[in-house]
Amino acid sequence: MNAVEHSDRLSVFKTYKLYVGGKFPRSESGRVYEVTDSKGKWLANAPQSSRKDARDAVVAARKAFGGWSGATAYNRGQILYRIAEMLEGRRGQFVREVADAEGLSKSKAAAVVDAAIDRWVWYAGWTDKIGQIVGGANPVAGPFFNLSTPEPTGVVTVVAPQQSSFLGLVSVVAPVIATGNTAVVIASADAPLPALSLGEVLATSDLPGGVVNILSGKTAELAAPLAAHQDVNAIDLTGADAELAKELEIAAADNLKRVLRPPVSRHRPEKEAQGAAHPQAVDREDWSADPGTHRLTAFLETKTVWHPTGALGVSGSSY
Repeated sequence: MNAVEHSDRLSVFKTYKLYVGGKFPRSESGRVYEVTDSKGKWLANAPQSSRKDARDAVVAARKAFGGWSGATAYNRGQILYRIAEMLEGRRGQFVREVADAEGLSKSKAAAVVDAAIDRWVWYAGWTDKIGQIVGGANPVAGPFFNLSTPEPTGVVTVVAPQQSSFLGLVSVVAPVIATGNTAVVIASADAPLPALSLGEVLATSDLPGGVVNILSGKTAELAAPLAAHQDVNAIDLTGADAELAKELEIAAADNLKRVLRPPVSRHRPEKEAQGAAHPQAVDREDWSADPGTHRLTAFLETKTVWHPTGALGVSGSSY
């Protein structure tokens, strides 16, 4: 019997790592935690990020912000579309991971993955169009041009949805980077594997390192230092329960961060309050619905420029 026919081989288990600054570090603390499927079957050990990992992710996001925000909107759209191409090529992997993470049948998981890829393409198409929606020329009295244009806010912390491990994740991450921001993403604590695999896709696309940084671990443990971090400009609290969201919003006020609040009130389960690794917050947002543009505009600032018009000739006409 040759090696190809031999069936008693050991499986090569995948080692999941964080995605920070375009690289794949293990957690600085060396901690891991068990990730299980909906039936309690062990799937993998995921890295349990520390506060140091969170700070490193912010440094990477800040370093990447200048180049990413300075790129043309058209170029950002090309890169986001390339990510969608890479996701399509690894569709089977994500179908398996989503099925395990969310307890779905293979057909339902495939539909979720297809929707997530389509959602990524949708946001890729908005990169060079959102400026026309939220910007424009303003009528003013006097010989001036008055132009308003959107600009990215900066480094955005994203608390990803807890139960929608892939479609919800894409729905909160893609609009942040489509508009020129950089992101530090706290993956679902119970179902982090699709998010960590997304990091592998981003690393092999044209996305510059540091534009998206993905952390796994205890949601509250990671979100607290990021909400208080002075170099974080905004925070999306979608995956936080009501009590944690309130705490993070108070911390975010210290440097006037932009805050995108959870869509509905949620209870904070006793399990998480006692420091468990797996928060049980319920995702109430319908991720399959038309996303609209509110997440695209949530982390944009408006810059208004005044410019005097010039006179042409003795007639006094101007442009």
